[in-house]
Amino acid sequence: MQYLSLNRYLRDTYGEKLYKLSLMGSVTCPNRDGTLGDRGCIFCSAGGAGEFAAEALGSVESQLEDAKGRVQDKFAGTGYIAYYQAFTNTYGDVNALEERFTETILRPEIKVLSIATRPDCLGDEVLSMLHRLNKIKPVWVELGLQTIHEETAGYIRRGYPLFVFDEAVSALRKIGVEVIVHLILGLPGETEEMILQSVDYVSHRDIQGVKLQLLHVLENTDLALEYRQERFAVLSMEEYIAILGKCVEHLRADIVIHRLTGDGDKRLLIAPLWSGDKKRVLNAVNRYFREQDICQGRRYRG
Repeated sequence: MQYLSLNRYLRDTYGEKLYKLSLMGSVTCPNRDGTLGDRGCIFCSAGGAGEFAAEALGSVESQLEDAKGRVQDKFAGTGYIAYYQAFTNTYGDVNALEERFTETILRPEIKVLSIATRPDCLGDEVLSMLHRLNKIKPVWVELGLQTIHEETAGYIRRGYPLFVFDEAVSALRKIGVEVIVHLILGLPGETEEMILQSVDYVSHRDIQGVKLQLLHVLENTDLALEYRQERFAVLSMEEYIAILGKCVEHLRADIVIHRLTGDGDKRLLIAPLWSGDKKRVLNAVNRYFREQDICQGRRYRG
């Protein structure tokens, strides 16, 4: 069994590892501004999953320099992925969004623009913008699907049905934009079979990448209240790694795996506490994958 890691894909495609710089746009989310709700998804912190992004909503230049300064001790390369991660980054004034994204993508050190968003926030004007940007440099759009199961989606307050995801993938691929899908492993009420059904579903869609994310319970979220009321249990490290291995085995060999676990802000992390030791977790994942012959491959779509 082989899988294609992001590092391998980047080296094969760009000749070097590219480091991801997390940036912030002046955006919110329809799950927060009253359009669909005002509390966000049940697991989402006040930072909108952008706890590791540049602190200030400053200029593109200042955010990039700040982000590069944070990684200079561990990255000696010259190329970067600009990652707009927090909240919904195609939600808002399209002209303002395009101005920020264009300034970002025109920077010579930026090789890829990666934009996290929701499938229900990709109207015609947004798609036209993304098409223009993708003609300058590669654009990746990251879609927060999390699960294919509608009952779970309702519980986590995702706010859109599954067919909207399918329509978004189709629309993005028509304009040549690469699609990366986020799935959360360990959502309350989901069995291993349900998790693998989600993986199988996205593996049969025209997607180019996937992020497999461990469920984190963070302070000041509605999920934290549920956890403290003992309404669900989080996965142990051993359980998570075993499920993770099966997920990888269910993916097409050409899908790039961008993430095998994920980082929860240690200042906010309630559970699982074992996930806070990233080095230990990755060592355990690598050891298990070697034992199960789940190895990095070199195959991917051109």
